Amino acid sequence: MKLEKFRIEIPQSKLDELHRRLEQTSWPHDFENDDWRYGVPQKLLQDFVATWRTEFDWRAQEEKMNAFAHFRTEVDGLPIHFIHERGVGPNPIPIVLSHGWPWTFWDLKEVIPALTDPAAHGGDAGDSFDVIVPSLPGFIFSTPLKRSGVGPLRTADLWAKLMKDNLGYKRFAAQGGDWGALVTTQLGHQYAEDLIGIHLTNAFALPAFNGNRPWSIVSVGGGDGEDSARLSEMIDYQKRFASHIATHVLHPQTLSYALHDSPVGLLAWMLEKRFMWGDSRGDVERRFTREHLLTTMSLYWLTDSFVTSVRYYAEAAAEDWVAARTTMPQIPTPTALSLFEHDMAPASTDWMNDYFDLRQLRVHSEGGHFAPAENPQAVITDLRDHFRPLR
Repeated sequence: MKLEKFRIEIPQSKLDELHRRLEQTSWPHDFENDDWRYGVPQKLLQDFVATWRTEFDWRAQEEKMNAFAHFRTEVDGLPIHFIHERGVGPNPIPIVLSHGWPWTFWDLKEVIPALTDPAAHGGDAGDSFDVIVPSLPGFIFSTPLKRSGVGPLRTADLWAKLMKDNLGYKRFAAQGGDWGALVTTQLGHQYAEDLIGIHLTNAFALPAFNGNRPWSIVSVGGGDGEDSARLSEMIDYQKRFASHIATHVLHPQTLSYALHDSPVGLLAWMLEKRFMWGDSRGDVERRFTREHLLTTMSLYWLTDSFVTSVRYYAEAAAEDWVAARTTMPQIPTPTALSLFEHDMAPASTDWMNDYFDLRQLRVHSEGGHFAPAENPQAVITDLRDHFRPLR
């Protein structure tokens, strides 16, 4: 399949439109909300918007992103954008890194150089990787998406074709978090013969998003909150994650009319997720710089991809999963798990031992749901350690 070099160049007219909309925001009333009990506090959001309008330099961020090698191609007729950086070392192995929502490929920016050129980043040259970081279908530059039916299970098929047919790798490794963890888990299940190994920052049992109530996350992480002795902890966990899942599964298009139109609305919706899911400890900028957060929001708004990114949830709920095997482990690919305390559901991890061909399990106290952006060194170290004996 044809690969085209790609350079990020947002038209100035789109940036002008962004600034115009930020300037003309109609603000709702907010009171007694400094603790986020009702959502994003208005004072904080107005401060972010002021930075976005007057200080944030999109062109500088473009220049940083364009320092990586970007490509676009088609896989099964779908537009796919990806970074492809070649490893510097004696025997780099190919690895596809998959992001989630509301992530972008840019959440992996600290991980990519350390994996491609470990000797230049405190490691051994023998641990190098060829790194491929695609944007999920319908996300950012993997657009426009004009076909329904593309969720994480279908994405795993696309990634297998991208890696083998488009890029020519016979076998490869895979890594992911959030949706990327589900894509990677499906790769490790369906394409085990093609996988060297997988690394996950979230653990899901397949099918993770199907059933009569896919918007219910009672059993996220393999535990049953209704029967758990730590029910209150599970409820607190659900409070952080439930609202967007229900909305994205059931009403993604309705929500999109507002957040496609309003960059401030988009900022508020996504900023809340960074605060609630990240290891923020009361400060959304504890783990993420304001520059990175505004780059993320800009990527979604400037590419008009919010609508198809949230439709991904509805597509995931509608996908039919067919088991490729009935024997255990269900994921026979050598697996490493890097879990982060702030992100973990209050449920046992015992089920993971039999479900995966589990070679490495580490739990980290620093970092949260956006692990490669929050604690990149932990992800880098765990990846290197896991794949070293598999080379």
